Amino acid sequence: MRTVLPLYVHPLDAPTAWQAERLGDVTVVVNVHDGPGKKPSAVYEVVLAQLAEGGVPLLGYVDLAYVSRPLADILEEIERWAAYRVNGIFFHAAPTSPFGLGPVSMAIRVARGFGLRDLILNPGEPTDPVYRDLDVPICTFEGSWQDYQRWPPKGSQPGDGHLVYGVPTDKVDAARRLMLLRHAGFGLATDLDLPHPYAGLPASMGELSPTP
Repeated sequence: MRTVLPLYVHPLDAPTAWQAERLGDVTVVVNVHDGPGKKPSAVYEVVLAQLAEGGVPLLGYVDLAYVSRPLADILEEIERWAAYRVNGIFFHAAPTSPFGLGPVSMAIRVARGFGLRDLILNPGEPTDPVYRDLDVPICTFEGSWQDYQRWPPKGSQPGDGHLVYGVPTDKVDAARRLMLLRHAGFGLATDLDLPHPYAGLPASMGELSPTP
């Protein structure tokens, strides 16, 4: 199972969280203040180059806002990510209705056109089956450990992603086992919790390396 770690903390605020030797082959989602900004950030350029050279897979964060954002803004943000050392895009707040398929499909085509091939859709819940035709991994659960335990994975498929936060540290292994039983292909079990579940490395990061 591939571990995907949203790392929504600035490198200057948590420098140790951005060390390639600690991250290994964990896929890191980079959120530069909800987007890469109008101009490349010198700090992120340096840090992402170091991680890329260390073999850490990197995804840029793009908020689709359930396609309530203007499509032009989404496409411009994808283009700005292409200036960074990232392998692909993590599309957050992806829609689940078939009526949102057009803008999402366009965003995916544009990302691939820029060579950003490693893509993830994150609606945080199951989508309409039509999204499967996009051939992009889908994160069909994002929520608390409490909710994950009672979640009926209807509409989820083997290989989908599960992001689970608020897991008691002594339950991280149990959370990962449940993810595997539910055939998650990628995701995260973290002991960090709301309001900032992705504010840095989980205390249990050592147990979050990909499991065969």
